[in-house]
Amino acid sequence: MKIHFFQQCLIDMFYPHVGMAGVHVLENLGCELTVPKKQVCCGQMFTNSGYNEAAMGAIKNTIECFENADYVVSMSGSCAFAIRDEYHHFLKDQPEWLERADRLSGKIYEFTDFIVNVLGVEDVGARFNETITYHTSCHVTRLMGIKEPPFKLLSNVKDLTLIDLPRKDRCCGFGGTFSVKNAELSEAMSREKAMEIAGTGANVVVGSDQACLMNMAGMLDRLHKEGVINRRIKAMHIAEILNCR
Repeated sequence: MKIHFFQQCLIDMFYPHVGMAGVHVLENLGCELTVPKKQVCCGQMFTNSGYNEAAMGAIKNTIECFENADYVVSMSGSCAFAIRDEYHHFLKDQPEWLERADRLSGKIYEFTDFIVNVLGVEDVGARFNETITYHTSCHVTRLMGIKEPPFKLLSNVKDLTLIDLPRKDRCCGFGGTFSVKNAELSEAMSREKAMEIAGTGANVVVGSDQACLMNMAGMLDRLHKEGVINRRIKAMHIAEILNCR
């Protein structure tokens, strides 16, 4: 199956190993991947702050990069939601681009959703001997409506122990530019989330949105250094877990 791979600029610039893990998982499942060289930011960070016109270049570039794909798989739920559900709002006065955006919206899938609901795979043959807990990020769970696929995949990872995260529906405090504009509130939310993660006894927190994972990793590391949390807890994208053998 031929797919176009949307790796997310955050992963591309700071966590390339996560992108490679996603590539390896999909290739092992028989997918033939194309990674468009011109892909950059999807424009979400601009539109989240109300800079809709400034986002137009990124939005149109994304459409041009991916509109001819059979399927597009995104490593970021928030970016996938922006492309699938939000582009048509910003292009409503540009009929040609609106039509192109609508065609693209039917092709894009979040990573775990694609594996489970398009490829029909729930066991990718992974093995990970660790105790983990899972953070259900807001965009993936609430906005895209993807709830079961990550847990179906994790339940079939050999040697893995999954502990339920209390109040897992709570935001981690990142929220894109929310964490910049509302720093004190964001910090309080992040601290609460980190303490709940630590309280599970897990050594790894897993998610499917790298921005959330970056935020949680920062707070977990900070609280460990301050002596508030008595162990180092690692944050990992679910693609990294599924790529382990």
